[in-house]
Amino acid sequence: MNRILIIEDDTDINNMMAEALQKAGYECTQAFSGTEGLLYIERDAFSLAVLDLMLPGMNGEKLLPQIKEKQNIPVIVVSAKDSIDSKVGLLTSGAEDYLTKPFDIQEFIARVGVQIRRFSGQGGKSSAGEETVLSYRELELYTDSYTAAVCGKPVELTRQEFKILELLLKYPNKVFSKQDIYDYAWDDIYIGEDKTVNVHISNIRKKLKAVTEAEYIETVWGIGFRLKKQL
Repeated sequence: MNRILIIEDDTDINNMMAEALQKAGYECTQAFSGTEGLLYIERDAFSLAVLDLMLPGMNGEKLLPQIKEKQNIPVIVVSAKDSIDSKVGLLTSGAEDYLTKPFDIQEFIARVGVQIRRFSGQGGKSSAGEETVLSYRELELYTDSYTAAVCGKPVELTRQEFKILELLLKYPNKVFSKQDIYDYAWDDIYIGEDKTVNVHISNIRKKLKAVTEAEYIETVWGIGFRLKKQL
């Protein structure tokens, strides 16, 4: 059974999410502060974490990277903050999804299911049991372990950054719109003026640039992005 960690200091909201998740067949652990959530993360294994931002002890922004460091699980942020900058900042920091309070509980359950299926069902094993590797020039993506390397040097990527590169490497000659990329990497409804894709593309470029001077992602103005062809 998939086990969900709920880190939310509002008792009513925490209990509401736990009750709905349990009815949907999930096992739940409830934490009511950031420090309590961190203790659970260090002690127990989970399939997904639901994270509020305004928490006593340790806020959600500080707790998020510690969750991602200690366990390779999806994190859904739930918060009353509804600005695009807040959403982009959390998604860039490693959160897989962001729900603004108040939210529909059925939508919440659906989003939990989507993230768990994505994390449990995207291993890249070949029929021989070997890990699938996508490569382009000196860039390599290891789809089972969600790791990447350029020129033999590891590159730390968030899950969405990895998915963006995975899409581009699967179809090296195709130009993808921002909506195409968002649909693939987030499995969510694309907001036309959302800066999320641009921010993630910029972060990928910076991370690759720290290892090599070669450019890997090309902007096709008015259309989208593709892998940069080698001259």
